[in-house]
Amino acid sequence: MDAIPVIATGMEQDRPKQQGWREKKRRETLQRITDSALRLFASNGYEATTLDAIAEAAGISRRTFFYYFDSKEEILAAWQKGLPEAFHAAVLAQSKDQSPLDMVCNAHLTLLANFDAEQAMAIDRILRSNEQLRASNQAKYLLMEQVTFEVLCEIWPHQPRRETLRVVAMVSAGALRLAIDRWAEGQGSKALADYVKESFAALRSLSAET
Repeated sequence: MDAIPVIATGMEQDRPKQQGWREKKRRETLQRITDSALRLFASNGYEATTLDAIAEAAGISRRTFFYYFDSKEEILAAWQKGLPEAFHAAVLAQSKDQSPLDMVCNAHLTLLANFDAEQAMAIDRILRSNEQLRASNQAKYLLMEQVTFEVLCEIWPHQPRRETLRVVAMVSAGALRLAIDRWAEGQGSKALADYVKESFAALRSLSAET
């Protein structure tokens, strides 16, 4: 018996569009909550910012807030999680005629071109304000190291280079951490991008000497 062709109904054809629309709205709401929270943290302080204030600023109900987040800590975690994802894309967008170290450095500088220094300084102070948040903040550098290694392996997949790429990932994560620490200690008196350039220049100099 010949198979009977299945003709998609208009409703079935619309499902992918509806699902795509829902996902787009979900991402937009998630971003709006995160942005609103970070602005309030920066202006009012982390402890003084309530979940109700975040929901109001984002234009949602308290119930909707809890659909996306359980706490203020989760908002900070989501913000930190987005950094490695953006960095991964920035590395892949770099010109491939650079050394791995230069590619990583320039990817960081690309992201810093749209850097909100005042907000980032306030967030950095929050992340250093208690032990739990400090631990989360330090874990970010381990994640950055892993993401750096993975994206470099995408670009240079040949096995003989793996050890070199792992070293680049480790030292570049350290250079980023040093740059951020110096920037925070200086209270933003100089642009973070300048500290990043200096840290990576020190790595190149050390490599040349050895």
